[in-house]
Amino acid sequence: MDQPVTRADVAHSHVTFDEGLSLECGVTLRSHTVAFRTYGRLNAARSNAVLVCHALTLDQYVAEPHPITGRPGWWNAVVGPGRPVDTDRFFVICPNVLGGCMGSTGPLSNRELPDGAVSADEPWGTDFPPVTIRDMVRAQKRLIEHLGIDRLFAVIGGSMGGMQVLQWAALYPESVFAAMPIATASYHSAQNIAFHEVGRQAIFADPDWQNGRYWQTGQIPARGLAVARMCAHITYLSEEALTRKFGRRLQNAPKDSTEAINLFGEMFEVQSYLRHQGSSFVQRFDANSYLTITRAMDYFDVAADCGGDLATAFKGTRTRFLLASFSSDWLFPTTASRSIARALNRAGANVSFVEFPTDKGHDAFLLDEPDFHRTLAGFLGGCAIHAGLHP
Repeated sequence: MDQPVTRADVAHSHVTFDEGLSLECGVTLRSHTVAFRTYGRLNAARSNAVLVCHALTLDQYVAEPHPITGRPGWWNAVVGPGRPVDTDRFFVICPNVLGGCMGSTGPLSNRELPDGAVSADEPWGTDFPPVTIRDMVRAQKRLIEHLGIDRLFAVIGGSMGGMQVLQWAALYPESVFAAMPIATASYHSAQNIAFHEVGRQAIFADPDWQNGRYWQTGQIPARGLAVARMCAHITYLSEEALTRKFGRRLQNAPKDSTEAINLFGEMFEVQSYLRHQGSSFVQRFDANSYLTITRAMDYFDVAADCGGDLATAFKGTRTRFLLASFSSDWLFPTTASRSIARALNRAGANVSFVEFPTDKGHDAFLLDEPDFHRTLAGFLGGCAIHAGLHP
C-alpha cells in the first residue's frame, strides 16, 4: 500500500516561528516551520552565506544523500568542498520551500484550528492556503535572520529556484550581494501553466485522490502523481537528449502490462524511463504539495507590482547578477533570461548573461556542464573579491 511522505519519516534541521506569517492570499499562518540543511561554516563576520533555492520537485538535500531515496544530493557536482559553490569557503543554506513536503509548513502539516490550537492528527491537505513565490521568500528571510545573517553573499537557484532568486533580489536588494538566476524567467508563461494544469488534472482523475483527503484511506493518488511527473519530466529534456539516450530502442515489457503496444512483448526504452521517473517520484513527494507549488509558480510575476515593468522591480539595485541559460531549454528558453538581462541593464544593475550550448534541455543546470560550472565558480570568486571575502 502506498503511503504519503510525512515529516516523521526523516530528521530535519528546522526552526518554527510562532509569529504570524501573512500570505499574499490574505490568510495568516499563526506559526510556520522552515526545514533546511546547511553545509560549510559561517565565518566570524557572517558574510559568507550562500542561499541555494531548490526547484519544483527538489528539496533541501542539495549536497548529501536523500533520506528517503538514498540518491546523491541533487547538486553534488556544484556544492561541496572545492566545487563551484565551495563549502570550504562558503556557508551554504538550502531550505525546503513553504508548501513543500520535506519538513517546511505545507499541506502535510497539521492543520491550524479556529480556536488557535493545532490538530494532532489531521493535515491541512487541500485546505492549505495558496502560497506564492514571494511568500516562500519571506519565510526564507525569517530563517536567514534567525541564523544571524543580515546580508547574504549570494542567492543561487535554477528553474523555480531562479524565480526565488529574482524575488529575493527584488524584495530584499540590500540583503543580497550577488544573485544567480539560472534557467528561469521573470514570470510563468502560458505554455508552462498549461503543462502544470495537465499534471494537476492527472492527479484529480486518480480514483485515490479522494478530493485531496487521501490520508484517510491510507493511500495516495500514486498513478495521477506519477503521470504528472512524467509529463513534467518531458519538459525538462530536449528532443535531442531523448533521441540520444533512447531513440526508438525497444526492451522487454513488464509481464503485467496490458497495453496494445506490448503485444509483441516489447516496449520503448523511453516509456520505461518515464515510468521509472513517475514511480520513484511518488515515494518522496506529496500530491497536495505538488498542487500548491505548481500554482505558486503559475502565479509568479516579479514585475506584477510594477505595472509589468521589470526594470522598475530592480531600480537602483546594487546586487551583482549573473544570468545563465541553456541553448536547448524550451521550458525556460534563453529569450526569457535575455529579457531579464535587458531589464536589469535598464535598471542600471551590474549584470552578466551567458547562454551555454548543450543538448540536455532544461535539466542541464543539474547535470555535468563543465563550462557552466566554471562560470559559476568564476562569478562567485570575482564577487568574493569585491565583497572583501578572503579565501
